[in-house]
Amino acid sequence: MSQGDQSSLAAEGASPAQQDDIAALAKGGRTNVFGFLLRLAARLPFLFIAGRWYGADALGRFAYAVLVVEFIAQLATLGLKRGLAGALAQTERPHSHVVTDAMLVTLIASAVGSALLVAFPQAMFPNSGINGLDRLLALIVIAVAGSDVALAACAYRFDIGATVRARSIIEPWAISIGAFAFAFYSTRDGLILSYVVSMIAALVASIIPMTRHYGIPYGWRPDIGRLWRLARRNLPLAAADGVEWGSRRLDMAILGLFVSPAVVGIYYVAQQVASLPQKLKTSFDPILGPVITRNLAEGNLGAIAKQVSQVGFWIIAAQAGIALALGIPGEAVMGLVGPHFVGGTGALAFLLLAEVVAATAVVSESALVYIARHRNLMISLMMIALQAGLSFALIFLARRLGLQDMALAAAPALALSMALGVGALVKARLLSTLLGAKVNAWRWPLLSASGVACIVGAAFVALPPSLEWVELVFGVFTILGVYGVVIWRWGFGPDDRALFRKQKPA
Repeated sequence: MSQGDQSSLAAEGASPAQQDDIAALAKGGRTNVFGFLLRLAARLPFLFIAGRWYGADALGRFAYAVLVVEFIAQLATLGLKRGLAGALAQTERPHSHVVTDAMLVTLIASAVGSALLVAFPQAMFPNSGINGLDRLLALIVIAVAGSDVALAACAYRFDIGATVRARSIIEPWAISIGAFAFAFYSTRDGLILSYVVSMIAALVASIIPMTRHYGIPYGWRPDIGRLWRLARRNLPLAAADGVEWGSRRLDMAILGLFVSPAVVGIYYVAQQVASLPQKLKTSFDPILGPVITRNLAEGNLGAIAKQVSQVGFWIIAAQAGIALALGIPGEAVMGLVGPHFVGGTGALAFLLLAEVVAATAVVSESALVYIARHRNLMISLMMIALQAGLSFALIFLARRLGLQDMALAAAPALALSMALGVGALVKARLLSTLLGAKVNAWRWPLLSASGVACIVGAAFVALPPSLEWVELVFGVFTILGVYGVVIWRWGFGPDDRALFRKQKPA
């Protein structure tokens, strides 16, 4: 951390350990922002190729299959994406042995999940026939789950760069290049094949840095009892992860019951654009984990409240800016994928809103999983039940009003944003009570920065259709720029500005 940052924090009464925590979190935040830009640059070519060359029907079939595969992979990690930090912080065993245990548990769980999908491939392709190697797509669960746990192990050593390389460079560029190449082979299976290639590439890119950090686990021996205890200890966290992940996919699963695969494909594009900033939240989990567990061991609850609020504000500030930059010119962004995808603009707006309101819940959960994991799980279950109820209610209301299918697609997105907002309020309140300190990621300059960005964005949206390229090329960055200037000037304090300052080596 620079001397200026240290003096600012010291002036506010921060201890050296707290200064180091903010420095580590800030470094992770900088890397996350950089990773988002890389992921955005790589994901848009894939969406363009998939929309223009493969079409909405093939994209919808692919989207549903990937949804099921990644849900099984999420469960197969058994909560170790976040739980591994606690396991490493609370043991005297060699860390290489603990990581090997975690990888083996994940391998066993993902093998079981893969076997179930191979036996019942209709779960992946409910609205289309099974032919060729479709059922073997299930085997990629092993690569997805293994990569997640390996990157969590790297993040424990504060190596967020490994996640950026695997998830923001290798994975999205591999799927984009694969979609282009496999289009000449088959427009029916090309998207699925490109997904398989990208996940295998991401697994390799995750295993290499994990091995570099932890080395070969010499002297390690498998122990069934030890592996079972590791899995059992993380089951509540696994359930919470499954619920949180499922809440982001339940909307598309419910929508698929009412509309054609083409509409699902259009909704998938909106979901992919909206979920780009989601990595800003999820990749903070392994960084927050070691910081929170150490402060819990020291009984420093006030520091945890401050760090959760700090990271929560960073995430909300970044995601609000991204949501405005992509949402205000939403028709132009969706039209980039194909003219018939413009109908998904309403869904895109609500999904971007959902990412912003969910930030407080996600960072609060980063602490709750260590101090109130069962209550956190119950809140998550109630939240997903609320989302499902609201989704069906809004869809039936839209049908009663005679709205078209694309208008119908906005209903589950609105239900998601409402349910996540309720979950964020409840989890932040619970964490504040348990820590005995205020947890609040909201700051009023967010509102003024958003207002200025909306005014600037409205000017670009008012341009004639022939100048839509100006809206995309200049509008997105101008909206983000003016938002950033306002939030930097009036919203960021000394701790926040540490996010953008290079740390000097100790």
